[in-house]
Amino acid sequence: MASTAARPLLLLASAVVLASFLATAAHASGLFSTLPKTLVVTASPTPGQVVKGGEDKIKVTWGLNKSLPAGTDDKYKTIKVKLCYAPVSQKDRPWRKTVDHLNKDKTCQFKIVARPYAGNDSVEWTVEKDAPTGTYFVRVYAFDAMDGELGYGETTDAKKTTNLFQVEAISGRHATLDIVSICFSVFSVVSLFGFFYNEKRKGKAESK
Repeated sequence: MASTAARPLLLLASAVVLASFLATAAHASGLFSTLPKTLVVTASPTPGQVVKGGEDKIKVTWGLNKSLPAGTDDKYKTIKVKLCYAPVSQKDRPWRKTVDHLNKDKTCQFKIVARPYAGNDSVEWTVEKDAPTGTYFVRVYAFDAMDGELGYGETTDAKKTTNLFQVEAISGRHATLDIVSICFSVFSVVSLFGFFYNEKRKGKAESK
């Protein structure tokens, strides 16, 4: 039987084990709703601005919220910056659906950059050509050494209605190709009329 003096130590050890278990369970849940918003994130596009895929660049800046206690980011090892759909571009599109479980969430499908965590940092990124036309914001996740999410930050509010910007996808067509296509169509029509005209002349010649 443990002595009276040893009981506080046993209680302390039990508390540490329980706290560790609870932290592990929370981490394993992988739920966005349990993730603390610890990062301050900004992006260069102004609200409502239109950026073109494959052409325009956006600059994203992030860092730990200075109001948080020192050491909050001690376990941050890597950062992943992502381009995310705003609700207006998710409506009636289940393949873009927001799900609380991070492994199933489809909100942020475009990786801007992944790199070691270095406190205050930034990146300049050219919008991908295959980014669909839509309304977006930027989100940054902080990960631990086991690639588990520890915190996040984003350029919009909790309802994802502020500081949104537009992405205009490239059409995939080129003016020169359009001109060639038009010329080819005109040539085809002229050739068709020419064929029928020649056939008609041959028919008249044979009937004489």
